[in-house]
Amino acid sequence: MARNKLAVGLDIGSGSIKLCQLKPAKRGAYQLQAFGMVQLPPEAIVDGALMNSTAVVDGIQELFASQKIRHKEVATSVSGHSVIIKKINLPQMTTEELEESIQWEAEQYIPFDINDVNIDVQILNTESTQAGQMDVLLVAAKKDMVNDYTEVIASAGLTPVVVDIDAFAVQNQFEINYEVPRSETVVLVNIGASVTNINVLANGISTFTRDISIGGGQFTDAVQKALNVSYDEAEALKLGGGGPDSDAVVPQEVERVLQIESESIANEIQRSLDFYAATSADAHIARIFIAGGSAKIPALVKTIEARTGVPVEVMNPFRNIDISAGRFDPEYLASVAPMAAVSVGLALRYPADK
Repeated sequence: MARNKLAVGLDIGSGSIKLCQLKPAKRGAYQLQAFGMVQLPPEAIVDGALMNSTAVVDGIQELFASQKIRHKEVATSVSGHSVIIKKINLPQMTTEELEESIQWEAEQYIPFDINDVNIDVQILNTESTQAGQMDVLLVAAKKDMVNDYTEVIASAGLTPVVVDIDAFAVQNQFEINYEVPRSETVVLVNIGASVTNINVLANGISTFTRDISIGGGQFTDAVQKALNVSYDEAEALKLGGGGPDSDAVVPQEVERVLQIESESIANEIQRSLDFYAATSADAHIARIFIAGGSAKIPALVKTIEARTGVPVEVMNPFRNIDISAGRFDPEYLASVAPMAAVSVGLALRYPADK
């Protein structure tokens, strides 16, 4: 297996599938080889569960064909209530000792049967605030959910080599695109169609994560109900494009609906940050970076800023990536950038990565 060949990043979201392929370039940089996305029919994936596997397999095959990708090794990711991420404090031990004892340690922290989950663990720092202790990041994902995702990839004729977590894939791309002082605490918020991932980075380390079961799909549903329009029309109106027959009254009604939904998401983000602040010694947050399709809704950025009192910036996962002008349409990439965060983060993974 060629170590220099990165896996193809495949973000299977509940609204669309995104594909990204990168190639290592000089001095730690990366070059974009391919990026594409395909919409999924509504309800193809509900709460992370694959309801219409055929549509997902077809979408994956369509993407690989349209992007002319021959490389078969894929990195994908999961999130939502089938995933548990916890920072735990354990007595100091070696990585080998930790891997031997983690099944037993994990049982205390995971609300699922230990035999039903895949567990991974990473030592965050060997010097905890308490002597002889260390901070460890424990991640557990339900096996049946992971199997569903790896099965659709295999059914599409590909080889799943890495299964990551959405919040960490977003963090991976953030680290290569943004130079943030390690002393600053920042929050990465990825607003998917049905799940929002929140990840607080303090001193460059993930110290608090939470997945909330709300997302951009709520905006679309609310617009659809309020204006009695189709799903596709609601999706266009949500992102600021009225249909050809849109009259002047509609945008105002759309704005009102988007404002209500923005407040609901901003409140959930604020509640998560309040919870983080209550459990952390240094609770000052310097900046919030947001990604996901809904990051393009102006009302949402303004509402999160107003609610949290923290400056908000929309993430651009292509910010530091070398993009060949002749091969890619810069306007298209700029328009889809907020939706590309997870797939770019996955495209940074090697097949042999832990």
